[in-house]
Amino acid sequence: MIATPAERSQGAQNSAYEPLQCAFLSHRRPRRIPMKTQTPFEKALKEFDRINRQDHRRQRVRGKSYARELIFAQTVYAWVERLDASASEAVKLAARSHTLRRWEVPRDRYRMDAGGYHQWREATAAHSAEAAAAILKRIGYSDPTIREVQRIISGLRLPKDPDTQLLEDADALAFLEIKLGDYVAQWDEVKIRRILEGTWSKMSSLARQRAAELPLDPRVRMLMTDLK
Repeated sequence: MIATPAERSQGAQNSAYEPLQCAFLSHRRPRRIPMKTQTPFEKALKEFDRINRQDHRRQRVRGKSYARELIFAQTVYAWVERLDASASEAVKLAARSHTLRRWEVPRDRYRMDAGGYHQWREATAAHSAEAAAAILKRIGYSDPTIREVQRIISGLRLPKDPDTQLLEDADALAFLEIKLGDYVAQWDEVKIRRILEGTWSKMSSLARQRAAELPLDPRVRMLMTDLK
């Protein structure tokens, strides 16, 4: 199992400046050298995480508690990198923001059936895409890049589009890895099977191979053996 992105935190940076250590200038006030400026990509990820950290719902992963959408987005992002080391910047941005502010669109606003669920998913995708676009624009991303991120988040597929499939795969694997186990005790076998079949049907063959390697609940593992 991969470590969660939250557990692989980059760590706090050192002070914003470092003094120049030159003996012949020791009698003067040391010059200060600014540390590397953050790239727009780094700024975007940091801002997405800042927003997702506001999610009041909690998710426990390997004994630690996290803001739910924060740990989920970070896990999806980690799966994107694991599935495709050359993934585009747009799909990485989409992975980290595709559930941005999802908690602001309550599930119970829609019917509690399959149709209502799909309506909710479409509404949350549109909500997250809009929130991500506002952040990317403020940071200075170009309009074409912003539109591409929004398209990937919304799941709008071009013919054989690899980016939307990559995000779909990463989302499904993150769900299986850190979310599904919490629902096993609440759902009956019929519902678990239905959810698994729906998830499995959206995954590529590579993602299915990775799913088979996950240390899943024995009940889930048994049901997965019947999936085609």
